[in-house]
Amino acid sequence: MMDPRAVIVCADHEQAVLWADAAPAELRAHAITGLARTAALLKEGRVGVVAGSPADVAALVTRSALKLDTLETLVIAWPESFSAELDTLLGEAPEARRVILSWDPHGLTDFIERHARRAEIVGDIPLDSAGKPLGPVASARYVVVPAARRAVALREVLDAVRSVRPYVWKGGDLTAPAEPPDAVIATTLPTREELRLLAAMAQPLVLALASQIPYLTSIASLSPLALTSRADRAQDRSAALRAAIAARLTQGDVDAELAVLAPLFEEHDPAMVAGALLAISRQPSTASETPAAAPQQTGWSKLFVTVGRKDNASAKDLVGALIKEAGLQKGQIGKIDVRDSFSLVDIAAPAIEQAVQRLSGVTIRGRRVTARPDRG
Repeated sequence: MMDPRAVIVCADHEQAVLWADAAPAELRAHAITGLARTAALLKEGRVGVVAGSPADVAALVTRSALKLDTLETLVIAWPESFSAELDTLLGEAPEARRVILSWDPHGLTDFIERHARRAEIVGDIPLDSAGKPLGPVASARYVVVPAARRAVALREVLDAVRSVRPYVWKGGDLTAPAEPPDAVIATTLPTREELRLLAAMAQPLVLALASQIPYLTSIASLSPLALTSRADRAQDRSAALRAAIAARLTQGDVDAELAVLAPLFEEHDPAMVAGALLAISRQPSTASETPAAAPQQTGWSKLFVTVGRKDNASAKDLVGALIKEAGLQKGQIGKIDVRDSFSLVDIAAPAIEQAVQRLSGVTIRGRRVTARPDRG
């Protein structure tokens, strides 16, 4: 068995596939899309670079198929939406050279201080003269499209906007056509400067992965394009509910939820995923049926929350968020252990999934948190 020379940790396996496809053949890059196959390839020494999500890389380490303690290079690719999942993984590779790729380094200050103190910075940090993050350079529309459906989705987009003179940019040089286009479509994620050039022709429409939306939000004022789908043919049932969902989309701040749903978008129409979530939300739950005065339940699960003492968070803050934002009752919340950079909360077992789903993305003491079942 020959261990790989480098591991690239990215948001999900779609991003991993993009990394593996873009790497030169001589690097023997491999994306983790199946744990058994990847473990077999590693055992045979046929992989030079591994790319995968934190969960997939950690699973291979747990199976002893991948060793990080002898790793040469560990690349963390755009960790803005999943940095909270990396502490344990980085602890497995204490000697590896760490390369952190970031489009929002000022939002990763704590993470960089813990894992790359006094790091050498290459490139320009996107800040203005006052040290504040740069704002969007243009307005743009977007469609969340799995990589495997990109070619088909492009045709759907062109049909939806009824374009007869489209400019389709797939990366590379940007040259404006002689005749002004009636639509500008980007099938590759643009840089800040590339988006500015695209917007000079017409309002761009970007085909993006779910995990790429947070970055796109940092460079563009976004609005979604609704493609014709099964959801468009569904009969309207609740105007008030639609208005509430639209208002939540306007607020943004759904990065953590997008990261959870990204794998589903590969296999299902995003509109159908949204419909399934709505159907689940309408089902009666144990939490909603529990009387307000119910005694504390037995059987607890521990919740890991990425906010702690250094954020000036207290147990009272966590209780408030769990009740007001996650919809839990006091009897469903047990012992709270607030530590330096995170907190552990005992949650009644039937309500743990509700706590994870509804607390992730909530802001506590000015910090947007991620919640997940504690892995010990």
